[in-house]
Amino acid sequence: MSPSQPSSSAAPSPIAAPPADGDGAARPTALTSRAPHVPAERLVAEMVPPPRFQGARFDTYLPDPGQPSQAEAVQVLRTFAAGIDGGADADAGGKRRWFSRGPKKPAAPKGPRGVYLDGGYGVGKTHLLASLWHATPGEPELKAFGTFVELTNLVGALGFQQTVRTLGGHRLLCIDEFELDDPGDTVLVSTLLGKLVEAGVALAATSNTLPGKLGEGRFAAADFLREIQGLSAHFRALRIDGEDYRHRGLPEAPAPYDDETVVRAAHRTPGASLDDFPSLLDHLSTVHPSRYGAMCDGISAVCLTEVQAVPDQSTALRLVVLADRLYDREVPVLASGKPFDELFSDEMLRGGYRKKYFRAISRLTALARDAKTLAS
Repeated sequence: MSPSQPSSSAAPSPIAAPPADGDGAARPTALTSRAPHVPAERLVAEMVPPPRFQGARFDTYLPDPGQPSQAEAVQVLRTFAAGIDGGADADAGGKRRWFSRGPKKPAAPKGPRGVYLDGGYGVGKTHLLASLWHATPGEPELKAFGTFVELTNLVGALGFQQTVRTLGGHRLLCIDEFELDDPGDTVLVSTLLGKLVEAGVALAATSNTLPGKLGEGRFAAADFLREIQGLSAHFRALRIDGEDYRHRGLPEAPAPYDDETVVRAAHRTPGASLDDFPSLLDHLSTVHPSRYGAMCDGISAVCLTEVQAVPDQSTALRLVVLADRLYDREVPVLASGKPFDELFSDEMLRGGYRKKYFRAISRLTALARDAKTLAS
C-alpha cells in the first residue's frame, strides 16, 4: 500500500468542508486515511539526518556563552569526526585508515570508538549528532543516522545477521534517542553495536533516561553505559548543559484557534492534512511507529481540531513519536482545542517518560509557532 492509499480499517476524519471559495485548492488529506507499508530497502536508504537537520553543521550550532560544555562538545566532536578517517592501514602518504576496501581487516583503533551526548531536551544534541554525520569523511552510503526505533525496525526487517552485514561496512552509525526504557530492545541493540565495533564502525548516540528517573542529571550517561553492557569502554560521554533553545528569547506559543479557522486553513493550504485529534490518536494505534514518518510523506501542514489531553501512557508515547517525525520534517501544526502544554497529565509529567513528554511539548510548540501564518 502506498502512503497515499487509505487503510481499509480507518476512514478519513469526519470534518465538514467549508463553502467553496473558488480558488481551486485541493481538499486536504487525512492522516487517518494513511497506513503506509515501508519496505526494508527504504529503511536503509533513509538512514540519513532528517530534513530539519540536513543543513546542520558544527558552524551553525550556536553555543550558549553561559554553558561552556556546549562549545567543548563541538570541539570534541570535530576532533572525533576527523579521527574517523584515520585508522589501521597506512597509505603511501603516511595516512592511516580505519576502513579498508581490501581483504585485510582493519586493526582496532586506539581510544573510544563512540561518543554519547548527554543532556536535556532542546540543548541541540540532535543538531550536533547530525553535524557529526555531515563532518565525517565518506560517501553518505558509508554513514548511517537514525533513531533507536528506526534501528530496531531495521533489525526486524532485515534480520540480525543481515543488519550486521549491511551496517558493518559503514564508517559511522549515529543513533538518536537511544531508548533506555526498553530493556529487551536495548539488549538487542547493544549486541548489534558490539558486532559493529568489531567491524570498525564508529558510533555516536544520544538517549533518554530510564523509567523512574526524574529530571536531567549526570546519571543519564551512567545509565546509558551500563545498559549497553560491555560497550562502555568504547564510549566517551559528553555532557551538554543548557536550556531548551526553542524557548530562548522566543514568544509564548500561540493560543489554539477555533475549529473554523483550522478547517479553512487546511482547505486553502496545498498539501495540508486535516483530522480531529481523537480520531488521529485512535489511528496511531493501528500503525507501527516506525511508519509514522512515511505517513507524513508529502504533508505540508498538519491541521488538528479538538485537541485534548491524551487518555493514557501508550497513546502518549505514540504521540511523542509522531511529534518527532513532524518536527524532523518541519511540518507546521495548526490546532484548535487545548494548548499543547496541556496534552499530558501531571502524573505523566512526573513519571519516568517525562523527558519524552516535555520534548514533545517543546517540539509541537515550535511547530505551532511555524503555523501562525496559515491562520492569517
